[in-house]
Amino acid sequence: MSRINAYLVTGGWWHDFDFARLELLKLLAEDDRIRVQVAQDYDDIEAITACDFLVSYTCNVRPSPEVQQGLRKWVENGGRWFALHGTNSAIDPPVGGLGKGSFATPRAFPTFVDTLGSQFLSHPPIEPYAVTISPGAEDDPLVAGIEPFNADDELYLCEYHGTIEPLLETRWHGNSGAGFTEADWPDDDARLVMYRRPLGTGCVLYFTLGHCRSHYDMIAPPFNGMYWPRIERGSWEVAEYHELLRRGLAWAKQPAIDHAEASG
Repeated sequence: MSRINAYLVTGGWWHDFDFARLELLKLLAEDDRIRVQVAQDYDDIEAITACDFLVSYTCNVRPSPEVQQGLRKWVENGGRWFALHGTNSAIDPPVGGLGKGSFATPRAFPTFVDTLGSQFLSHPPIEPYAVTISPGAEDDPLVAGIEPFNADDELYLCEYHGTIEPLLETRWHGNSGAGFTEADWPDDDARLVMYRRPLGTGCVLYFTLGHCRSHYDMIAPPFNGMYWPRIERGSWEVAEYHELLRRGLAWAKQPAIDHAEASG
């Protein structure tokens, strides 16, 4: 069998990227054909577009317009991108510091979020919520057979872009996205947890779960290095989450396997 080349981007603000990076590398290593390049941002667009698939776990990482266009073209030309958690976030800390305002979510990278299919705008305080298969997706291989489960995670409130294919969702029951400028949301509204965003001959698979944070990850404003009192692992401790990650990685690498088999 042929080598499969993956590119993993993990980096940004307010999360334990060391933990997420290690856990994702462990899952990628379950297929010994996969070789992984690792970076903290998307700047090396030539290296990314030379790989078979892209995996990202970032927060507030904002590619340049040129890199945004490069990523979009790569997906349109057949690339597969498995995007996790805060990849779709652009977040400005409160003006004046912690406790003196709200976090803003500017429309800072339109091509990027249109490629991803969504932009993060807000989330309520972390607490468990039920995740279920979206209507019509019950037989989709990415989610088939996954029983409803509780995720102790950030519940992403997003705006959506382009054609998307819902796979997993939860119900939003009214508490505001306190702490964000866009805090008011309709009650009892379905919010997507996983979806596909087809684009050209390629596709993005977006999965919002996966928040993690340790004591020493709050170095960015407005926290400025404060000691975080608790370690947060959330969905990373849920068996269904790991199964869904494995299925997402299998989906991402499948075109490379198909190409290798077709080539003999």
